[in-house]
Amino acid sequence: MNEPLRIDLDKVVKSKFRKGKGLPKFIMNYLKKTIHQDEINAFLDENPGLEGIDFANGVKKFLDVECDVYGLENIPKDKKFIFVSNHPLGGMDGILLLSILGEYFDGKIKAQVNDLLMNLKPLAPCFIPVNCYGKQSRSLAKNLDEVMGGDNQLLVFPAGMCSRRQKGKILDLPWKKWFVTNAVSQQRDVVPVFFRGQNSNFFYNFALIREKLGIKFNIELIYLPDELFKAKGKKYEIYFGKPIPWQTFNSDKNPREWAQYVKDLVYEIKK
Repeated sequence: MNEPLRIDLDKVVKSKFRKGKGLPKFIMNYLKKTIHQDEINAFLDENPGLEGIDFANGVKKFLDVECDVYGLENIPKDKKFIFVSNHPLGGMDGILLLSILGEYFDGKIKAQVNDLLMNLKPLAPCFIPVNCYGKQSRSLAKNLDEVMGGDNQLLVFPAGMCSRRQKGKILDLPWKKWFVTNAVSQQRDVVPVFFRGQNSNFFYNFALIREKLGIKFNIELIYLPDELFKAKGKKYEIYFGKPIPWQTFNSDKNPREWAQYVKDLVYEIKK
């Protein structure tokens, strides 16, 4: 039998150091608290075997998170789309969208994610891994082609990472053009999605300080599990706009300009 899935930060960290020495105990205790190791393991113990959309639903229930959904009823169930959304939270927004779209489309939903997230084994069946820091492997490209050619809906966060505070507003970083070129090549209409929500001021201030110090590595990502747990008991809003026909993305603009066009539409959806 397979061993039950658990988070063991001590084991992970020691594997990264020679002779397995690891980090000082006080640092390890801080990291364990920050990533909520005990709470995550408690959830895994109480929900063995959950994966995919069922796991996303389980997390939603565990954290007692609710959301009001607008406009999804106007999206045809008999067509294949690329859903593109802003990414304000970097965790709970993805889980909720997988849960909602998974229920609406009978589990036929895949999300394009950083390949590092494939380490989240229970959610891996819902993911299409993409290498955000280098060239795509042939296997990843093949996996993506198979999904695009299949009957799954596709969820994409074109910014590639969660929103940051910019000039006093919580906004996505520039959107990547991938979804535009693939909408055309696969003849899939694009559905703009606006997710209303934000992380804590601590997260955004930490990111701002890191940038001002000239540190390129996104150290603040370590706090995303904490932001996920801060969502406990909260209620969010999700707005689905009208599908954009793939024929819209013509030569009047280049793919990057079309990506910006759709991003602007997303932020106009909110009420």
